[in-house]
Amino acid sequence: MAVLEVEGLSKRFGRLTIADGLSFSVEEGQTVGIVGPNGAGKSTLFAMLAGELRPDAGTIAFAGVDLHGSSPGRRARLGMGRTFQVPRPFEGLTVFENLLVCSHAGAGRRGAEARDAALEILESTGLIDEANLAAGRLTLLQRKRLELARAWATDPRLLLLDEVAGGLTDPEVDELIGVVRQLTDRGIAVVWIEHVVRALTETVSRLMCLAGGAFVAQGDPHAVLADPQVRRLYLGEEDDVDDQGDQDPAAFDPAGPGGER
Repeated sequence: MAVLEVEGLSKRFGRLTIADGLSFSVEEGQTVGIVGPNGAGKSTLFAMLAGELRPDAGTIAFAGVDLHGSSPGRRARLGMGRTFQVPRPFEGLTVFENLLVCSHAGAGRRGAEARDAALEILESTGLIDEANLAAGRLTLLQRKRLELARAWATDPRLLLLDEVAGGLTDPEVDELIGVVRQLTDRGIAVVWIEHVVRALTETVSRLMCLAGGAFVAQGDPHAVLADPQVRRLYLGEEDDVDDQGDQDPAAFDPAGPGGER
């Protein structure tokens, strides 16, 4: 069963087309990756899915519900969670309190139920030892984990992950991959934008390459990364690519180091 169905999604800013009739679906428990050069429209796509930006045309259905006009809050309550490339915790609250807020506001849990859910997620994400630490004092890896944990605490059916592996070392990426696998093992669908390509090739069942507001290739991750058009666009031969991680050929080798640092 499809948890997310997108049909003909389009968005323009003046004469610039950011999304041009995008269509795709995501099944329950499926992990889908999205790659593409900077400026390809990946963040705009997430903003439209999450309700932060209204599309000019097209439809978004979540678990069979048409989301036209729905606020980000309503989408979260329906079961759509998301993370941000730059983590956005409540820095003055403890790690545990951050999860309680998300569990209460997003999933509607109360009392012992909210506490137990928060503790379980802290254990699963490796943050239990930092439970009483102020979120503003966390390391980058811990903040990335907290970003995932906060989204998980909303009890999502679908998670939109925005470059949660960026800036991490290879061992830290491995740890993050483990957390994402726990999510999918629980039947949570994931759509993951990421420049650290190794993280995607080790987790996703389908990869989509977005460039110029359109999907230029999608399917098996290794086949998509071997596609000549994907390599030409995403390796940095286009003028609109300005990220060193996109220009590193090793990022396309699933056996290589992959991704940006």
